[in-house]
Amino acid sequence: MANTAAANVTNNDAQRVRAFLQALEMRNLAEAEAFLAPGAVMQFPDAPPMYRLSELVDWAKNRYHHVQKTFHAIDRVIKENHTLVFCHGELSVEWLDGSTFTGVRFIDRFELTDGLITRQDVWNDLALIRR
Repeated sequence: MANTAAANVTNNDAQRVRAFLQALEMRNLAEAEAFLAPGAVMQFPDAPPMYRLSELVDWAKNRYHHVQKTFHAIDRVIKENHTLVFCHGELSVEWLDGSTFTGVRFIDRFELTDGLITRQDVWNDLALIRR
């Protein structure tokens, strides 16, 4: 069950998404988990749908050591019963061999209901530069 404390962090869903992504980047999975609704789905390129952060970590560990996001914009669209948040910018990647690459384009699309993330869709150009 998701922690409802995340809904009290801020009244702004865009800020919730940013806090979720920051917690993931810092590998604070317990904090990140608090932003997810029960049954939330995460869809990444070349990956099956994932429903737990542990699945995401297991999937990523054979691809890279670390990914850091530089945000160009975070936009919010308020719908009748949920909010959409779109983030785009560039990724900096540390590959498994220790080499790095910067300037990889990304777009993340989030759906939030009652302040909790119900869906994350990720698009990026990592496949174009994958080692």
